[in-house]
Amino acid sequence: MAHYKLCIMRKMQLIIAREFMERVRKKSFIIATLLTPLFTIGLMVAPTLFMLYGTSDQKQVAVVDRSGLVAERLSNTAEVMFVDQSQLSKREACRIYGEESGLFGVLYIGEDIEARDSVQLITNESSSVMIEELISQQLNSIVEREKLRSHDIENLEEILASVETNIELSTYENNGTGEEDSMESTSSGISYVLGLILGMMLYMLLILYGQMVLTSVVEEKSSRVIDVMVTSSTPFQIMMGKIFGIALVAVTQIAIWAMLIIAASKFLVPALFSDSVVVANDMMLASIMGTLTDTGYIAMLFGCLLLFVVGGFLLYAALYAAAGSAVDTVQEGQQYNTIIMMPIILSIFVMMSVFNDPNSPLAFWASMIPFTSPIVMIARIPFGIPAWEIVTSLIVLYVTFLLVTWLAARIFRIGIFMHGKRPSWRELWLWLKTK
Repeated sequence: MAHYKLCIMRKMQLIIAREFMERVRKKSFIIATLLTPLFTIGLMVAPTLFMLYGTSDQKQVAVVDRSGLVAERLSNTAEVMFVDQSQLSKREACRIYGEESGLFGVLYIGEDIEARDSVQLITNESSSVMIEELISQQLNSIVEREKLRSHDIENLEEILASVETNIELSTYENNGTGEEDSMESTSSGISYVLGLILGMMLYMLLILYGQMVLTSVVEEKSSRVIDVMVTSSTPFQIMMGKIFGIALVAVTQIAIWAMLIIAASKFLVPALFSDSVVVANDMMLASIMGTLTDTGYIAMLFGCLLLFVVGGFLLYAALYAAAGSAVDTVQEGQQYNTIIMMPIILSIFVMMSVFNDPNSPLAFWASMIPFTSPIVMIARIPFGIPAWEIVTSLIVLYVTFLLVTWLAARIFRIGIFMHGKRPSWRELWLWLKTK
């Protein structure tokens, strides 16, 4: 019996090694393995770089104020500098401060500032939402103050200065102690970005490697290679060898990604952003940098990603293998492929709702149902959900994989010998019941 089991394992190992080596030697695998972490690191680091170093040159704006309320009260900022030219008409200002003047444009304010089309920003180059928002905020503030002055409130400026407030919200995860030093700082924005990256990464891996199983089975079935393989291995050994061989390719790729990204968070990110620069700019940036440079946290995320990729892939790969065995061409397999992909695509839509409320009933149950749990759960994990939910989801996922594999094997053992006719759903049902 021991010799028989050893022989079975040896045959499966040969199939696994063949499937693995056939794919990792391809240039496309090597290129994707190296470029994907660079792209991921770019997505993680680029927003912070833009926030720190993405400021543009100061824009000069000529102000023609017909209301007499605004021009002298506008404040220059790092982004905009105002030049009072109220002695000019709008036409004269536009002619003098055209493209050759080097100014950004002309801000024209009519006599009734609240009238329709009374405030106009006439630019010599493309405008931006940030510039327009900065100007609008100042105009609103000036007009609001003027309205308050009309009520003859004593010491109005002192009152406004005393009540002006800028509250900065810091969020922490409650650990039951109430002590700030022992509580972990969190950020929903960071969690959103990480959840989106991980969810989309898992989605692409499931689709890419799942269809790889289907294509492999169909090609070997149509070329009759499987007929030769069956002479030395059972259909179940062939199916499991293909599934685990391609799964090993996915695991290898993720392991390489994890090492590269962890190395980047340890050495590259701290080199790009010094602590003094980050803290001086924004407390939120300090929180982002704390997450990006926490190698333990990044390693935990990739560990969870690996567990859900393997579980989700094994589950869907069994379905893809069964679908591939039932058809003779990849084109015929698209009918089954579309059905298999539906839960994966549904997971993406549910994942978007996770970002609004990671603890909603929809998010919770979708992260427990095995056909949607890999993507939905990996999107929830950065938000700090309880560990028991992750463990329960993994247990249900892997148990479902065993059940689906048993069912898929019953289709696979018959389907690989059937040629020339795509089976109906009734015939597939009969294959499942055949002993």
